Amino acid sequence: MAETVNGGDQHCEVIYSCEAEFCCMTKLGTKLKRTSSPLWHRALERYREELHQNDDYQSVTEIASLEDLLLHNKAIEDAFPRDRTAISALQRLGTTLKFVDDFSAVIAVCFGADAKLTAFVWGSIRLMLTLASSAGDTLKSVLDMLEELSLTLPWFRAYELTLKMDRNLEAALVDVYTEVICFYARCIYFFRKHPHVLLCRDAWEDFRDDFARTLRRIRRLSATVENEADFARMRQEPEKYDKILDLIENLKDTKVNETEMKPKFHVPSTLSPRFWGREDVLQFIHNGLAPSQNCHAHQLKTLALYGIRYRDAYKVVLWVAADTAISLGQSFREIAKLLELAHTEQDLQDTNGCMLKVKNWLTSTSGSWIVVFDNADDLETLRHAWPTSGGGAVLLASRNANASYSPASKGYSVKSFDDSDGSESLLSLTGIDATSSVNRGRAKGISKTLGGLPLALTQIGGFIAQRKLPLQDFLPLYERNAFKIDARKTGMSDYEHTLSTAWDMSINQVSGDAQKLLDMIPYLQPDEVHETTLLTNTLDLGLTDYSFLDDQMDLGDAEEILLITGLISKNAENAAVSVHRLIQKAILRAQSPETRKHILHVVIQLLLHKFPNTFSEDKSHQVASWVECEKNLPHVNHIVTLKETEYIEVIDPQAYGELLLRCSWHLYEREVYDIATVMIAAALTSFTQKSTLAYASAIELSGLIDMDMNYPEKALKSYQEALSIRKQVEGESGPLVAASLNTIAMAYTEMSELEKAQSTHEEALEMRIRIGNKSEIGNSCSNFSSTLLKKRKPDDAEAMMCRNPLLQEADLAHGSDALTDEVFIARCTPRFSGTMLLLSHIRVQQRRYDEALQLASRSLQFRREVFGNRLKTCDALYDVASLMDIHGNTASAIELLSQLANVAASIPEGKGQLARAYLKLSLLHKKMERAELSAKFRELAVKLRLEIKQGWIDAPVEEEEFMKLVP
Repeated sequence: MAETVNGGDQHCEVIYSCEAEFCCMTKLGTKLKRTSSPLWHRALERYREELHQNDDYQSVTEIASLEDLLLHNKAIEDAFPRDRTAISALQRLGTTLKFVDDFSAVIAVCFGADAKLTAFVWGSIRLMLTLASSAGDTLKSVLDMLEELSLTLPWFRAYELTLKMDRNLEAALVDVYTEVICFYARCIYFFRKHPHVLLCRDAWEDFRDDFARTLRRIRRLSATVENEADFARMRQEPEKYDKILDLIENLKDTKVNETEMKPKFHVPSTLSPRFWGREDVLQFIHNGLAPSQNCHAHQLKTLALYGIRYRDAYKVVLWVAADTAISLGQSFREIAKLLELAHTEQDLQDTNGCMLKVKNWLTSTSGSWIVVFDNADDLETLRHAWPTSGGGAVLLASRNANASYSPASKGYSVKSFDDSDGSESLLSLTGIDATSSVNRGRAKGISKTLGGLPLALTQIGGFIAQRKLPLQDFLPLYERNAFKIDARKTGMSDYEHTLSTAWDMSINQVSGDAQKLLDMIPYLQPDEVHETTLLTNTLDLGLTDYSFLDDQMDLGDAEEILLITGLISKNAENAAVSVHRLIQKAILRAQSPETRKHILHVVIQLLLHKFPNTFSEDKSHQVASWVECEKNLPHVNHIVTLKETEYIEVIDPQAYGELLLRCSWHLYEREVYDIATVMIAAALTSFTQKSTLAYASAIELSGLIDMDMNYPEKALKSYQEALSIRKQVEGESGPLVAASLNTIAMAYTEMSELEKAQSTHEEALEMRIRIGNKSEIGNSCSNFSSTLLKKRKPDDAEAMMCRNPLLQEADLAHGSDALTDEVFIARCTPRFSGTMLLLSHIRVQQRRYDEALQLASRSLQFRREVFGNRLKTCDALYDVASLMDIHGNTASAIELLSQLANVAASIPEGKGQLARAYLKLSLLHKKMERAELSAKFRELAVKLRLEIKQGWIDAPVEEEEFMKLVP
């Protein structure tokens, strides 16, 4: 900050620098110097070292400014009367070194630096040019280097000389200064060491490589300076930027604590203590994944061999259940909690955010780690979770042979045991005397019968040991019950294959309510069944035979019997029940087809009422139910899979369809579009009654998903079909009819059919006003406002928004007669956060950019807290970044867009957001005169757009065109 101070006859200008220190220049010629920072002393020491302590260290201080340098270069020009190229380059030197001059001025003014610091810049350049002038082509190359280096320096504007300097900005500037003068020193030393032209040319390639590395470092350091300068500038106006500063800090990549990393182990609790054999496999893993060899992802096509013997070689061992997208997300949430990357319940609910934080942690940590993806048969699901870099190892257990080619680079196929190894394994597992030739012979017979399959040997060994069964008695027992053992399926996972005979005895001991509960167990996701999932009002559901589910004590009594028999486990902290998958399979195999149909119907009814009814009423986001829905979502997914794999008939297809519909609405609200799309398709297939409100809701939801995926034409057809059904049920006027008209108007807006959109909005709004639901009137007002804004009528759009009765109530509560961010915060919901962002767009068209930034940053803050790293958050990020650029904070805008790109790249539906972010990055880098980076992002943007819209090959590469890639 600069201000004029009058004191008697003296006049001085004060420029504040680091904290409370300043440099004061007066007409009297006095100068109050701040204490020189030790950072600058270290910079000069490094400069001296790069010169190799020669006499040039003293001579460089003779040139103090760019003007001095240009005068000196007149002599060099005279030496090249015929070399027009070299002379032309020399004559452009003043323009070439513009950024160097700006940078030197910042150093001199902001730090009260004496002439010595800037002299090292100009004196070094003078000496470089003098030494390089022995050959014209070499001089031209050096001049080109100086120009390219100048363009990589931080992008300063005049008013930045008034910034309040903090230690972060000072350190960043010193880093850039050090890198620049040290390169100059290396250049001087190079020409001193190679004074002859031919020798210079022989070593020139090495020197150019050094220059390229220097440029990369300066670009990185300059970006840091620009970010810190933006932060410093924003801190001078806390009333405007306090929220955005907090957001930028929160959006930064996870930083790894530099202190000693504590060992972390996230591994299955069911790991066998009797692991035997497989020396070849263990050695393969150890050789390929040993941390000391700095290897990366290799694939092991097997199960549970993740380096048991060598786990002490890793600081962090992480196990991820990758059989479904839901279990994969659950594992990443648990890992994020273990690594202390997720600190609140909201953080833990953000599955995509947890995954991103863990991946960033793996990339940036310096310690040794190994991640094991178990049951990773769906490689497309795995792709978004795969670590992209880092110094650790990844082990992949999959039945998909393609996994050894991608995402992994190497595979190992685990074979069955031969008779000899199989017999030794069985004896080891059972603890039976292996020195007895009789035992070895009997074990070999069992191994041969089982085909040496490790899973079968392991389970049979446990069966024999648990029942103290003599080896000679097993084969006759097996021959009578072979149909109960599914030992010939491919794959080694004990999560996927069952040996029901191992659990028959325990299952047969159960009766009464415990038997009913046990019968339900196979139809629920086995890892975590919360008590709230099981407790219900059975009378309302028509499940009177299951009245024990009405009472917590009765449910506890039934669970206790299953706990005693070892059929289930229970977490004492959250009262969640878990069961081994083998036990689930065993129970299911024992049930008749009729029993299966009945139990599936019971569980469908149980889960149906764990999700809110969103199809018989016009409701907005059901945020209050999200936590409970998240607990029950895995069970619905489990039912869908079980129904298909076991061919279980559904008694009431309509109820099953309604369950999938309710679950799909929750997934849509949480922006989990890929799973929601699959479930809503299943729901539409399941519905037998095609003229119900439930079916209309499913049709509308499929349209909403299409709309969010930027397919408004396809969405419109769904909306119109839903409207037709609702008119049959409600008549020509009703709350759900009005809701359909509202969605149709939204589709018209996205299709730029704005007159149709406006007339449809008017019809919907009039209908909702008659009905009198304030929330839905407000919804119509906001969507109508969006249409008017697209017609470039921001004042009309704001007037329409002001008709929202809920906003009017908030205005009165805050004593305000205008829409502000505080009015929205008072009523902030997911729907209101969208309205807040819409008002930000209105303010942009009205050129009220300060208000626009406040609104957009508030909306971003809310969306990050509620939605996590999803598409709606990407929208808010883009708006805030654009406004930051308008405010002149371009470096911060680039930082936000980089965060946006990271988020969008991790979302399957994020390609449109990613392409738009790439183009914006290209434009901002071009603005900052970074041609190489601008071209790189432009190429990425165009390539990605062609993947999304294959017919847009000749479309203009403009921001307006790329805005069409997102709704």
